[in-house]
Amino acid sequence: MNQPSGAQSERISLLRVLGPGHVWALGVGIVLVGEYMGWNFAVGKGGAVAALIACWVAGLLYTCVAMIDSEVTSTVAAAGGQYAQAKHIIGPLMAFNVGLYLVFAYTMLEAANAITLGYLVQTVGTMAGFENTHDKPFIVLTIMFLAWLNYRGVYATLTFSLVITAVAFVAIWVLFLAVQPWSDVYMKHGELLTGLPYGWLGVLAALHFGLWFYLGIEGTTQAAEEVRSPARALPLGTMTGIITLLIAATMTWYVCAGLMPWEYLGQAVTPLFDAARLTNSTLLMVLLFIGTIFSTLASANGCINDASRAWFSMGRDRYLPQAFGAVHPKYRTPYRSIVFLVPVALVFAYFAPLDQVITFSILSGLLEYTFMAFNVIMFRQKWPLGVIKRGYVHPFHPLPALVLLLLCMATYFAVFLGYGTQLVAMIVFYMVASLWFALHRYKYVHRGAQFTMPWPKPVRY
Repeated sequence: MNQPSGAQSERISLLRVLGPGHVWALGVGIVLVGEYMGWNFAVGKGGAVAALIACWVAGLLYTCVAMIDSEVTSTVAAAGGQYAQAKHIIGPLMAFNVGLYLVFAYTMLEAANAITLGYLVQTVGTMAGFENTHDKPFIVLTIMFLAWLNYRGVYATLTFSLVITAVAFVAIWVLFLAVQPWSDVYMKHGELLTGLPYGWLGVLAALHFGLWFYLGIEGTTQAAEEVRSPARALPLGTMTGIITLLIAATMTWYVCAGLMPWEYLGQAVTPLFDAARLTNSTLLMVLLFIGTIFSTLASANGCINDASRAWFSMGRDRYLPQAFGAVHPKYRTPYRSIVFLVPVALVFAYFAPLDQVITFSILSGLLEYTFMAFNVIMFRQKWPLGVIKRGYVHPFHPLPALVLLLLCMATYFAVFLGYGTQLVAMIVFYMVASLWFALHRYKYVHRGAQFTMPWPKPVRY
């Protein structure tokens, strides 16, 4: 007798083939593009000094995120990351919303990467004398190629990300050393740093795009069901990833702020590539062109991986149509989820402006981080230390959760200052989606089958 597709998708599981290096590549690969583009819009909001303050404040926020994620995900080792956490710790409605936060954050980031790559190819083509070079074909080809790569298997996908992410990170180091930061041959910070042109309100506004330095590091959780040793690989890959990004973000700011006036830097599309052009070194220009291309490819590649895992997990639990929970019988990937999200990314990459796409991604991520603060507090209350085995225990609890919540509140206000309409629109969208789930979709959910962790009953159950 033929088995229904749902039973087949549950019988065929994802492959456990990844190690800590792949987790690092997934987290850093998604985020490193933030050093190559997007972060500099914070400069336009408040000046170069405000952008540096926003960089470090956002770094503190994401350090809290990484610490919290490392504990909860090494314990809830299931595909879907924060979605799986919400499902087991808080409840179905929260899980549905968190799943949507993840999908939209990563899909919008994927679109932003494709836009940047297309712009860069068009710019270089024009510089080389090809006046008719257009960005749109490269946007489409990028998304289609990476979707195909993800379709074919997770090991090859994240090994590819590991290599190109390492190259992009090395390119930042080479540029940093080439501009001789110990001298004033290239660096003109004394002339270019103008303090806070918009005062401390500008610092707060800059926090909006300061998140772009690190947005996506929490995506390491999406590999939980495909790593060989979740208790070791997830904390190690995530914590080394945030350290890598803190170093890269500070170096990026230092180089760009010392080479470009803040008025130009605040609206540049590819600031690191522009910094290389200002050195008049062809070798550096080529290296940073490759670094920018590789960072956008690695980020878009990781975004497709993460968004499809969240969508797949929701389909497997019937929070979405069950067809999305299918696993490819040969490649062992969530192939239907990968294919379904391709046109969504293409629409936004093709028609939406870059800053709007970045803002939608940041807002979805911000909602997810707010959830994480409450999530870890409830996790510790329901299953205190010693009740269940944890792969990693983050220190100073509940201080990281409280700091994360405070910084999220400040960032909401920062986003509201420049993109209030988008903030309200996103909140309304998620409220409507919640009503749809509660009134229509939840009746299809197998309520007992969705809880898969072998945990004891919560305290005071």
